[in-house]
Amino acid sequence: MALSEKEVFYVADLAHLDLTEEEVKMFGPQLDAVLEYVQKLSQLDTTGVEPMAQVTHAAAENSSLRDDVSKPTFTQEEALQNAPEAGSGSFKVPQVIDRE
Repeated sequence: MALSEKEVFYVADLAHLDLTEEEVKMFGPQLDAVLEYVQKLSQLDTTGVEPMAQVTHAAAENSSLRDDVSKPTFTQEEALQNAPEAGSGSFKVPQVIDRE
């Protein structure tokens, strides 16, 4: 399923990575190998295999969850006190998605 350089650049752009031509030539075959392996995995017959929700603990004894207890929260002023930039009662952040 050899990926073209254009496809590798596209995937890199989706991940916000600026790859050089040399990096594309190095990582392209690696990405292609990963995708081929995933394609092999998708061909496996998983009928009758129960889905696993948690690998290390049974669902009833999941130690990663804490009790849901109500606790006091910050006021809006307290939350914004150390904000680098605030406005209209919210954190101001730089735009991260360019719309074309």
